[in-house]
Amino acid sequence: MNVALGNNKPDRIGSKKKKGFLANVKQNFYLYVLVFPGLIYFVVFKYLPMIGLVIAFQDFNTVKGFFRSKFVGLKNFEYFFTSKDWLIVTWNTLYLNLLFLFTGLFFSILIALVLSEIGSRYFKKVTQSVVILPNFISWTLVSMFVFALLSTDVGFINSILKSLGYIQDGEEINFYANPDLWAGILVVLKIWKTAGFGSVIYLAAIAGMDQEIYEAAKIDGASRMQCITKITLPQLRSTAVLLTLFGIGGIFHGDLGMIYAIVGDNPYLYDSTDVIDTYVFRMLRQMNEMSMSTAIGLYQSVVGFAIVYITNYFAKKYDSDSAIF
Repeated sequence: MNVALGNNKPDRIGSKKKKGFLANVKQNFYLYVLVFPGLIYFVVFKYLPMIGLVIAFQDFNTVKGFFRSKFVGLKNFEYFFTSKDWLIVTWNTLYLNLLFLFTGLFFSILIALVLSEIGSRYFKKVTQSVVILPNFISWTLVSMFVFALLSTDVGFINSILKSLGYIQDGEEINFYANPDLWAGILVVLKIWKTAGFGSVIYLAAIAGMDQEIYEAAKIDGASRMQCITKITLPQLRSTAVLLTLFGIGGIFHGDLGMIYAIVGDNPYLYDSTDVIDTYVFRMLRQMNEMSMSTAIGLYQSVVGFAIVYITNYFAKKYDSDSAIF
């Protein structure tokens, strides 16, 4: 009798789980229908292409395909890591992305705070539209403006310096041959283009804060700056940490569209602007090396995942509500 009951118990539990899932699908059928296209997107464009990672361990031949190309083990990784290029592109990727991440975080919060303190509703909307607008300008168009500013012959900056008497003819600053200047130039461009759009999330978080807290603080004699530092910023902490974690998720992926559009194939600037993405793109385009490009991309993804996991671990210890998982 007991044995029979014991044998039937798992079946009853399993049937309940199956029935519960089907009942949930039936009850929320339209929600599952809405989720389905997104699920298909991730399967087709995110997971199925991972089959191509096998190329990193092959001497890939497009005619032979994935399954008949010669297997070479870690040879493609060896080529990359025995050259000095891997140190340069890895450092540039991390260094530039850290600059982009933290300067963008600072200025996005600063813009949100400034906009939240504007009293005139009309002026606030106009200002918000102005600071968000650069996000919708393509990097190709931005590169044309940058060239107009920094060009040696007709650049606006060199022309201004000449008119003020700081430089003479033949002493123009050659921005496109000076790699030391480009980390700062790229950071300024990134802030100008993305900080305004990034402030929208923080502005929404500020708008959702309980206004009674501010009113009570003002009654107690708190100034506007004290309200910002003692009330607004502490409540933005979880949002800032979460967005920083998302930013760190892409810290090992350089902004190919930005850097390639502005710098292009300028060998003078490789030491300070060449990131993993531009290096892989150049290798594919100039050398047609699919195997080594895939190997470098795999290295990029694995290290990026490790950085996200470690950062999330410490974020969870610091503030569990801010962790991704």
